[in-house]
This record gives sequence, structure tokens and C-alpha cells, in this order.
Amino acid sequence: MIDRNTLLGLFAILLWSSTVALVRSISEQIGPLAAGAAVYMTGGLLSTFSLLIKKGDIGKVRDLPRAYLFGCGSLFVLYTISLFLALGLAANRHQTVEIGLINYLWPTLTILFSLLILSKKASFGLIPGTLLALFGIFLVLTQGSSISWRSFTENLLSNPIAYGLGLTAAVSWALYSNLTRRWAGPGEMGGVPLFILTTGITLSVACLLRSERGSYDARVIAEVIFLSLATVSAYIFWDIAMRKGNIVLVASCSYLTPLLSTAVSCIYLRITPGASLWLGSLFIVAGSFLSWRSIVR
Repeated sequence: MIDRNTLLGLFAILLWSSTVALVRSISEQIGPLAAGAAVYMTGGLLSTFSLLIKKGDIGKVRDLPRAYLFGCGSLFVLYTISLFLALGLAANRHQTVEIGLINYLWPTLTILFSLLILSKKASFGLIPGTLLALFGIFLVLTQGSSISWRSFTENLLSNPIAYGLGLTAAVSWALYSNLTRRWAGPGEMGGVPLFILTTGITLSVACLLRSERGSYDARVIAEVIFLSLATVSAYIFWDIAMRKGNIVLVASCSYLTPLLSTAVSCIYLRITPGASLWLGSLFIVAGSFLSWRSIVR
């Protein structure tokens, strides 16, 4: 029987499946930094307001461990900035999906880092599971051309900054997920509302320094509001799952996010996916199952 805290983590995965498509759509209209600032300032204000109306919650935030607040908070900000810049700097919408899939290496990395950070134990099955997930990314980044190391590297070198930021996002979120469990523990209160607001302020300052300007029409406003609500809910649900749920099950199921995100992105951004894109996503899902089965309970 799956407990409530674990179910919240699974629901967060569904909400995150819309992130890549909406971030790209908003970024195309107002720029990546402005997109991040709009989404996270809105989400930060909403989540902070929810703290203020709940008696005693602000005090609970002050009592959180400093390692969690500053360490995980910094990783949270780094993840968000890296992801928004990576998706915004993609050369085209097809490359956006590829970078999104690189970001979705974080489930694999979460499992791997849990061995070191949380002292989890794994059987031999973790190796083929991880390799399957990595091969899935390799397939996606060949862009449907010849499946070779040359096509893989040529694609990466065509936009190394965007792809590098996508990988940075994956690493930072995997570290965040594990260190949240280690430093915050299974307490009743997490620092996600504060992290979201801090991210919004950081992106707003960066946006002002770069003077990004765009057109805020009805569509942009609607997308910002929806993504803000989905983001706040997903982060809070994920934080609860990482602190009190079954971290291995949630992280393993999160392998499904690439497949779900690819489907949503292709529909919303009107992209025609190639066979390698779907095969790569399926390999990642297969890696999920093997990785989950390899962890010793």
C-alpha cells in the first residue's frame, strides 16, 4: 500500500511533465530570465502568503536546520536558473525537448547519489538500469541520424552551453533531493516556499540587469499563472515525499517523467518526434524499473 506522502511525490511528477513545454513557450515570448522571474515571483508570493495565513508556520521555517536552508536552498536556485536558461537558449523547439531529457537524468542521478549520501544499498541490477537510462539519452541526442558517437558529439557541440546547463540542472536537483532527506529529516515543515521566493528574487534581479523585455499578452499571463501554481504544488509535494515518503519508489517512478514530458511538449509545442526520441524515452523508463528493483529494501 502506497502511503499519502509517497503519492504526493508521484503527483508532483505529473505536474512537472508540463514544465518543459510551458517554459519554452513563455521564454520565446519574454525571454528565459523574465520567464523564470515571472513564474517564481508569482509562485513565491503565493507560497509565502500561504505561510502567513497558517499560524505558526513562519516560526517552523526559522527552526529548520541551517545546512538544509542554505545548502538545499542554493541547489534549488541553481537548478531553476540552469533549467530556464537551458530551455531558453535551445536553438529550436526540437532541441528544447532534447535538453529537457538531459535534465531528466536527475532520477538516475538521485538513485546513484542515494548510495553515497543516504547509504542505500544496491544489487548488480543498478548497473544495467543506469546504462539503459544513459543509452536512452544517447539515442535522443543523435537527433535521429546515424547512431554513433560522432553524431552525438556533433549535436552537443552545436550548443554546448544549453546542453551543459541542462546537465547542471540534473545534477543539482539530484543532490537537492537526497540532501533534503539527509539535512531536513521527516519534519512537518520544509523550506520550499522560501526557496521559491528566493529563486524569484534572484531571477528578477538577473532579468533587470539584462534588461529582458517581452510582450505580456493574455496567453503569457495564463501560462505564467498555470505554471506558477503547478510549480509551487509540485515542489511542495516533492519536498514532502523526499522527507517522509518512499524516496526510492518516487525517484524510480520519476523516470516516467521524460516520456510524459516528451508527449506533452510535442503536443503543446507542435513538434513531430522522431523514432529515436520515443525509443530514448522508453529506454529511460526501462532503466527506471531496473534501478528501482536493484535497491535493497
